[in-house]
Amino acid sequence: MSTPVITLKQQSRYPLLLFIILIFASLGAAMLVIIPHVMPGDDIALLAGFMLGTGALTIALSYALWRFGLVQWFRSLRWALLLVIVLTVSLIFMNVWVTAKLMFIEYSDLTLTTASLIFAGLTAIAFGFFVANTMTERICQLAIAAEQLARGDLSIRLEAYGNDELAQLIASFNSMARSLQEVDEQKKALEKTRRDLIAWVSHDLRTPLATMRVMVEAMADGVVTDEATVQRYLQNTQREIRHLSRLIDDLFELAQLDVGHIRLSYQPTCLPDLISDTIGTMEARAQNQGVQLQCDIAPDVDTLPLAPDKIQRVLYNLLDNAITYSPAGEQVLLKVYCEEANVRIDIHNSGAHIAEHDLPHIFTSFYRGERSRASDDEGKRGTGLGLAIARGFIEAHDGKIWVTSAPQQGTTFSFTLPLRQAAA
Repeated sequence: MSTPVITLKQQSRYPLLLFIILIFASLGAAMLVIIPHVMPGDDIALLAGFMLGTGALTIALSYALWRFGLVQWFRSLRWALLLVIVLTVSLIFMNVWVTAKLMFIEYSDLTLTTASLIFAGLTAIAFGFFVANTMTERICQLAIAAEQLARGDLSIRLEAYGNDELAQLIASFNSMARSLQEVDEQKKALEKTRRDLIAWVSHDLRTPLATMRVMVEAMADGVVTDEATVQRYLQNTQREIRHLSRLIDDLFELAQLDVGHIRLSYQPTCLPDLISDTIGTMEARAQNQGVQLQCDIAPDVDTLPLAPDKIQRVLYNLLDNAITYSPAGEQVLLKVYCEEANVRIDIHNSGAHIAEHDLPHIFTSFYRGERSRASDDEGKRGTGLGLAIARGFIEAHDGKIWVTSAPQQGTTFSFTLPLRQAAA
């Protein structure tokens, strides 16, 4: 596929006509100044003819410079600008000198006029040279910075001083470099996440597979023969298979969330009933853990549009997480209330605390602290994806989810759901 090339639009659709109009406008302005003075008609005609001649020469030269891009042939913009200045001074010198000579002034006056024109012309050229240097120096700096940017130095920036187009160009260059640096940082972060994801998945797959292989080989080789041990090995194998099944299901849901292919079947749902069903499911687990599970639902919380299976999954993940990390004798409180145009749900456990350095990463896929690496009393292991999936489901509902934690106060996972479904 060919690379698109952006071409510059011309300033005027009819440049030659514009040049001619400007020349005649200049001639007309000059005649308005000359005619009121007492001058012979032949002199005026001669002067007008000379002006038209030099004007035609100017048109031809400037049109050639524009039409054939002759200025672009120079290796430096500095010399191109200097050429324009020299041509401008030369035109002024020729017009004034020839006009003075045609007016038959005294030889001494013509000499003085010539010297003055030479002095003014050389001074203007020197002035133009330094002005051109001022412009080209900034362009050279921009070119050097662009080369450094092409070599991979995305931190390069230029000082954008002034208010002209070059200053705007430098500001645009800085903005482009800043955007490229941000994209590069995001790319590196994504690459690191990809490597970590592969490492985490490999770890979580290798552990149950190794466990099952050892137990199956022990039974197959006849190392384990008594019925009680065989049954225990079979139960452990079933548990590892369930863990692998949960991991695969979580990975599939997370992949759908990442690519935006998750399907939400919205329907009017009684949120108190959904929460009650979820708590009823978790009640036995909380009792086995020695944790008291309580619920406080405000009376104005009723029906709202949501995908009940996804929100129940979020509630299950958060409650399971709270129960898992609450010591026996502690309390897990689920509180539901309306807050502006949202319903807010807080799940607080009083006996667990998340370290401050872990809080920014708590919803990251496979991010787990050392405690969560270990199995609970029932041998259950988490996949490290539950909180990431919960965040994905809540954000898919146009809600927000966050966590707060403090020593001696416990940890609270909170999320909001809009009272009304956003327009598609």
